[in-house]
Amino acid sequence: MSATIEDFLRLDIRVGRVRRAEPFPEARKPALKLWIDFGPELGEKRSSAGLVAHYRPEDLVGRQVLAVVNLPPRRVGPFLSEVLVLGLPDEGGAVVLVGPDRSVPEGGRLH
Repeated sequence: MSATIEDFLRLDIRVGRVRRAEPFPEARKPALKLWIDFGPELGEKRSSAGLVAHYRPEDLVGRQVLAVVNLPPRRVGPFLSEVLVLGLPDEGGAVVLVGPDRSVPEGGRLH
């Protein structure tokens, strides 16, 4: 199945900076809770992300990440995940984050 440019444009993928990260022991699968700043237009959004294989909470604070910001929120246990943080699987299937290779303004849209 081929995607069109219109399909791509429906996804709102933005860059944000992780401001806070915490373990999420209540999650069914190992995960972290993230609070990500997407700049003045979108503000801070929360995400539950299965990143524990490669990242500790303290290593994520200050890091820029990409996330889909226009999907419906999803409840993960007691936590409301508002954005989907993007990553790629390593050789063992663990998530490796996707982000810019240099600092860019928070809230910038991927294009």
